[in-house]
Amino acid sequence: MSEETTASPPLSPADQTTARRQEIMAVIAETPASALAKAFESYPDHPSHELVRGPETGLVMVRGRMGGTGGAFNLGEVTVTRCVVRLASGETGSSYILGRHKQHALQAAILDGLWQNPDHRQKVEDDILAPLENSRRQRQEEIKAETAATKVDFFTMVRGDD
Repeated sequence: MSEETTASPPLSPADQTTARRQEIMAVIAETPASALAKAFESYPDHPSHELVRGPETGLVMVRGRMGGTGGAFNLGEVTVTRCVVRLASGETGSSYILGRHKQHALQAAILDGLWQNPDHRQKVEDDILAPLENSRRQRQEEIKAETAATKVDFFTMVRGDD
């Protein structure tokens, strides 16, 4: 009996670009607003842009699933701020940020648009995204360490008959 293994096919360049864009948008969305503002202000070339959909705050229903496989249920609502901008060079950047941080959403949308521009992509990756990804990784490691410190190992002792 032979065991078949199925490897996922390699991603096309367009799919790789989409996957990377999703990764960077997750990093930007998870970055604290003050840290993103600092990184954004340090970028030397702020492009002119127009607001397609200005930063606006609303509610989104979050759904959960018990055990990852159970039936879906409404968990509750969360506040989300979204924004869409069009850069002068034509790229459209968008963002969705948890919370009410309109400036965070605006800066995230502009960075999304800049990243899509081939002339800015590498500079955005090096000057803004790399430091933010490092900070994100450090925060995740701190959370893992704090969680590991509270871990309780349960074990069973077998008692012999007296």
